[in-house]
Amino acid sequence: MNASEVESRYRLAQQLCIEAGKSTLRYFQTDGFEVEKKGDGSPLTVADREAETLIRKKVQSEFPDDTIVGEEFGTTEGTSEFGWILDPIDGTKSFISGVPLYGTMIAVEHCDRRKSETRKAILGAVYFPGLDVGIHACRGKGAWAFEGQKTPQRANVSEQTDLSESVFVTSGMEGFYDRKAQELYHELSSRVYFSRTWGDVYGYYLVATGKLELMIDPILNVWDAAAVQPIIEEAGGQFTDWNGTSCIDGGDAVGSNGRVHSEVIEILKRAPRQTG
Repeated sequence: MNASEVESRYRLAQQLCIEAGKSTLRYFQTDGFEVEKKGDGSPLTVADREAETLIRKKVQSEFPDDTIVGEEFGTTEGTSEFGWILDPIDGTKSFISGVPLYGTMIAVEHCDRRKSETRKAILGAVYFPGLDVGIHACRGKGAWAFEGQKTPQRANVSEQTDLSESVFVTSGMEGFYDRKAQELYHELSSRVYFSRTWGDVYGYYLVATGKLELMIDPILNVWDAAAVQPIIEEAGGQFTDWNGTSCIDGGDAVGSNGRVHSEVIEILKRAPRQTG
């Protein structure tokens, strides 16, 4: 894997994350769009579509041989060793409600077609248009958080080692109930300092920047996880599925400061297996 090829994609991911994210602001906190329902019941807006289209066009222009996987428009197969994974608006319900805790997510994975390995992202970028803050990371280069036009600062997870003094967030309790793991949610909530539902990608951002220790998703897709993995890990934390495997396609996820990770995994391993 050529370092310059990775660096050029890293630069483009950072640029496009902000550009596509800002494109959503023309609809944010307005009544100028309709909300559709996808097959799984999740919402979809014109802002999701336009942001993903913007990213896809520019990636295809710069790297026409790369694979692109996006939440709204599926997979465009490529022939290179790189694949882009896009989530134009992570937290669409927040976006629709006028809450600024939604983010645009872009990741790149290295696709070794000679092997069947657990999928991992080599870089990720996240931007929160409603807050004008973001974070990005590339393997071996650290994680970097930024606010507006200010110089990015190195992001680090917290140093808290005691679960009882840790803060736990999730995207919503309903995911635990859908997973039939509500007892685990209540157990974790009783064992931490306090819990909240500052969820979606914003929860992982809070972990990576050291503001809290633990973000858990009972159910998620690869585009929800891909950008987060290198960001959490480069900030010094851990990002795994509920079995403790470092991956982006496990169907569930735990992002932590690493210091409370194993204790949390021992609890989550008791969850029923996902079906479907």
